[in-house]
Amino acid sequence: MAAYAVSARETVKFFYQRGRLLSALVRPALWLVVFAAGFRNVFGVSIVAPYETYIEYQVYIVPGLLGIVLLFHGMQSAFSMVYDREIGMMRLLLTAPLPRWYLLLCKLMAGTTLSLLQAYAFLLIALVFGVQIPWIGWLYIFPAMVLSGLMVGCIGLLLSVYTRRLENFAGMMNFVIFPMFFLSSSLYPLWRLREAGADVIYWVALVNPFTHAVELIRFASQSQINWISLAVVGGCAMGFFALAAIGFDPQRGVIGRGTRG
Repeated sequence: MAAYAVSARETVKFFYQRGRLLSALVRPALWLVVFAAGFRNVFGVSIVAPYETYIEYQVYIVPGLLGIVLLFHGMQSAFSMVYDREIGMMRLLLTAPLPRWYLLLCKLMAGTTLSLLQAYAFLLIALVFGVQIPWIGWLYIFPAMVLSGLMVGCIGLLLSVYTRRLENFAGMMNFVIFPMFFLSSSLYPLWRLREAGADVIYWVALVNPFTHAVELIRFASQSQINWISLAVVGGCAMGFFALAAIGFDPQRGVIGRGTRG
């Protein structure tokens, strides 16, 4: 019942914010078209290559863009949590006779559910541009996206724990999102970095947990399992959530500051 109540609140709030819904779909769709045109030469392909090659590269980056849908929404959900804590809503929620970790997990699951809806909506948009993964891949990527969505949501949750002011979180979001995204295999294969001599960037991207989230989705889209990425994503999700659950303090909100003051 608690999970349903929190999920229903987050879903209703999300669909009332039409600008947020539109940006969640337009951003990856724009990158699918524009970035594919600009980055496809990492395969050694000319910009004037045949259209079929362009489509092949678009198919390659679709899992990466699914990852960015999950990443952006995970951070936005954390931003919403900081706001709820700031106005005292989280303090009220945590007065329920349920374990704190379970209530935080309900918030996390609600955010992941919304990010999955956005991810599948993006796949439908990709079909409009003639880009599609195998239909069986739509089923295989579901558990991969659930686990990846939980992991990036846990990262956002952990950031929200140590962000005391609402206005500081937006800058921290950008500080986390863009390095994680661009220093990953979302837009280009990591072996290209090594081939170009960028060994430092290669190793940074290799230890980036978001890289493994993308690879988990990419392998799943082809009906395969990347066991290393599965272990990394699962382990990071549990570790980040444990740290967030231990450190979360609802008293940091406005109500809590007023009480202490």
